[in-house]
Amino acid sequence: MNEEVKKACDVLRKGGVILYPTDTIWGIGCDATNADAVRRVYDIKRRLDSKAMLVLVDSPVKVDFYVQDVPEIAWDLIEVSDKPLTIIYSGARNLAENLLAEDGSVGIRVTNEPFSKRLCQQFRKALVSTSANISGEPSPACFAEISDEIKAAVDYIVDYRREETAAASPSSIIKLEKGGVIKIIRK
Repeated sequence: MNEEVKKACDVLRKGGVILYPTDTIWGIGCDATNADAVRRVYDIKRRLDSKAMLVLVDSPVKVDFYVQDVPEIAWDLIEVSDKPLTIIYSGARNLAENLLAEDGSVGIRVTNEPFSKRLCQQFRKALVSTSANISGEPSPACFAEISDEIKAAVDYIVDYRREETAAASPSSIIKLEKGGVIKIIRK
């Protein structure tokens, strides 16, 4: 795993796009602070850039760096969640502008999966994590279901967990609105 993390980090530091396993489904990823890399991910997915993508971080502490004012309830939600949870926060900062939603919000998930966590730790920045499919097509449940078109479009495919066939699920998504109001986007 360590060698795969190193290879992926080398590609990310050069502005490249990777295909990698996460705490949910396989993801297309890049440096979340690099607007050119983010643009490539939108192009690969054939996705409008008005549809924001989420980012992964390795620790709740990192959320503060990417969000101006983290609501107190967020810390409790991160701590008690028993499955991967993406939280949409207002007031995103220190990320590529074309990654954010029109209202300036961003979805962030703290990953606990060994590979993606180590990758975030070594890279020391947030990583884009978006499903490895063309927009509008079904998300692949495992590596074997990822299209050849997606595989050919990225700069590096991580050679870790490719053989797994168990169907993975996307994360739950909630949005924290003003006054601590929680809006469930996806269970």
